[in-house]
Amino acid sequence: MVKMRLVRMGDKKSPVYRIVVVDARKAATGEYIEKIGFYDPKAEPVKLEIDVEKAKAWLSKGVQPTETVKNLLVKAGALEKSEKLSPAKTKGKKAKK
Repeated sequence: MVKMRLVRMGDKKSPVYRIVVVDARKAATGEYIEKIGFYDPKAEPVKLEIDVEKAKAWLSKGVQPTETVKNLLVKAGALEKSEKLSPAKTKGKKAKK
């Protein structure tokens, strides 16, 4: 299965991410098929550059983006925001009795 996900780059405490298309069986920092863009969350303002044409082409081939990449693709305009939101991956805090 082929996925679209983030690969962490940069120094300690100053992450920069590449948005890549990769075989899901490869290591998180292993080789990738194609670089789609990059994301720098620490910059002011936040830098997000995505090649929208490449992203749409890969999505049309059935590539599954991770939740974070899906949100970034919506911000970049490469993907329509779906009405149905995915449930949160973590459980909420329990109330104390």
